[in-house]
Amino acid sequence: MRVLIPSIAAVPVLALAACSSGATTADAGPPRAGGTLTLAVGSNPDCLDPQQAGTNASLNVGRQLVDSLTDQDSATGEIKPWLAQSWEVNADSTSFTFHLRTGATFSDGTPVDANAVKTSYDGIKALGAKSQLGVGYLAAYSGATVVDPQTVRINFSSPNAQFLQASSTMSLGLLAPAAYQKSAEQRCQGDGLIGSGPFVFTSFKQNSEIVISKRKGYAWGSSLWKHQGEAYLDAVNYKIVPEPGVRTGSLLSGQLTATTEVQPVDEAQFQGNGFTEQTRPNPGIVFNLQANVSRGVLSDDKVRQAITKGINRPEVVDTVLSPNYKPATSILASTTPLYTNLSQQLAFDPAGAAALLDADGWVSGPDGIRVKNGQRLSASVAFAAVFNQSQSVLELVQQQLKKIGFELRLDQRTAAETVQLQQTGNYDFFWYNVTRADPDILRLTFSTKTTNRSKLAPGNPIDAPLEQQAASLDPAVRKPAAEQAQRIIVEQAYSIPVFELTQVVALGPNAHALGFEASSRLQLFDTWVSGA
Repeated sequence: MRVLIPSIAAVPVLALAACSSGATTADAGPPRAGGTLTLAVGSNPDCLDPQQAGTNASLNVGRQLVDSLTDQDSATGEIKPWLAQSWEVNADSTSFTFHLRTGATFSDGTPVDANAVKTSYDGIKALGAKSQLGVGYLAAYSGATVVDPQTVRINFSSPNAQFLQASSTMSLGLLAPAAYQKSAEQRCQGDGLIGSGPFVFTSFKQNSEIVISKRKGYAWGSSLWKHQGEAYLDAVNYKIVPEPGVRTGSLLSGQLTATTEVQPVDEAQFQGNGFTEQTRPNPGIVFNLQANVSRGVLSDDKVRQAITKGINRPEVVDTVLSPNYKPATSILASTTPLYTNLSQQLAFDPAGAAALLDADGWVSGPDGIRVKNGQRLSASVAFAAVFNQSQSVLELVQQQLKKIGFELRLDQRTAAETVQLQQTGNYDFFWYNVTRADPDILRLTFSTKTTNRSKLAPGNPIDAPLEQQAASLDPAVRKPAAEQAQRIIVEQAYSIPVFELTQVVALGPNAHALGFEASSRLQLFDTWVSGA
């Protein structure tokens, strides 16, 4: 299942000025200021405004431009101070009061104060569906109250415990009031993108590059960052390079400082010889086959449960991916706060799958695919090749399921078409993942009162634990509710988890301390380059 690539001598490279080899990570010495990080990304950002963006390419830029009220510890999931020094939450999680630090300003010189927070949150709410992630975080937003210049209260019409974590994301990062004098479309292109972050927008050439520059005088970084003051880098030059082989060749030849989206087949080339890899599994919903339980053979829970048992997840990782990836052990990735290990329920068990189908009346047909009352045991999976290995993974899963008598038909679509399918529900299986460092992503996806991607009937038992975990920040309440929700989804096979997505970034010898925030987006404040 692995894809062969030409030898590196035959791989095309970018037309960039080559970098000097410089020091290795081991002997580079202490961090130093200055220099430019030349970083390849795999796609043209759909929008640079972090309040609107939804793709990794976009968010990896936008995260550097805006600050958030809070930050989230990527190791523990704990919420920590950033623009807000402290906060209080009322008993039913409908009101969140933030006390802002003093001295922070936007890049146009205006203060980051309570009025700016209100303007920004009102602006995100007004975006509606254009705010691909923020619209969900602020679904029950009823407004913000300016208590005093440095105190703002964010109000919701229903319990919303997930908001505290959402306040740490770049999707709810703050823009200056003046930014909203520009249209949403203008902000997507960088026009009026006025944040308070450690970098400022410089230029955007479609399908070519994005440049951001150091914010002079920046002094209000997250409490989780390794140093205070200004960022080390003078600039970051994001090169838009869709072809994995070109990214690989350009980094190996010294024409890039680092590259995102390293493919599994290329990883070994960046292990040693001065190159390093930075990896982090994405929190949130793992790559999975989301079942539409309202149609076809997938309306039968025994069929869905048999499919769960018929997938050999370790084989998927070992054959198509790499040791940097993990087989799914729940519907949530293991890096998600309040994750529950359900690896026993997701164990490969072809005999168990066959027994379920036998008892359910499905018998082997002439081509090995089971049939029942003239109906073929078959369903399609709609997918877009956003993750390069998706087709290879699904082809292997297709082979695995054929051995238990199930036919999985692959239906590749464009990214735009998959968005439309999500909205209409016109699919059998839907292949996707969602990054979010909070278990509430399950409510936004599975609740019959929200997007309900599995098309569950109203009153499904999944709703109760999803609402319970959304109503309280108390771990004694939230953890068992989140666990129950994960168990219901996996045991009823509303979704069939396959593997955890991992961000793999390769660094050349001159790049150091590239980091990830809790949602596995790049954090470049502490990053520095040697040999500059």
